[in-house]
Amino acid sequence: MSEGDEAERMRALNARLQAARPPEARDHMEEHYSQAQLAWRMVIEMVAGLGIGFGIGYGLDALLGTQPWLMVVFTLLGFAAGVKTMIASAREVQGKIDAAAALREPGAGAPHED
Repeated sequence: MSEGDEAERMRALNARLQAARPPEARDHMEEHYSQAQLAWRMVIEMVAGLGIGFGIGYGLDALLGTQPWLMVVFTLLGFAAGVKTMIASAREVQGKIDAAAALREPGAGAPHED
């Protein structure tokens, strides 16, 4: 059996499986995956904000000898940036605004309901 025949058989099998699956199950699986993906994206954005803020603060503290004040300040700023990015991601995923408008200002680019 050639590779082309086997690939065609696999495509046909996949099409039959998709047709046999109820539409609700397909939609639920895609929705579940997108929700899990969104959750991990938000966690990563928060941790990245905290990590970058901590790193900048720690580095400046080491250079200037002001430990731990700048580390605390920049960690809080990183937390605020992480929260802002998470909110922008949530709005983007909801389809209310595009990514660039989400980061510029809260509520920008939202569709107007008439």
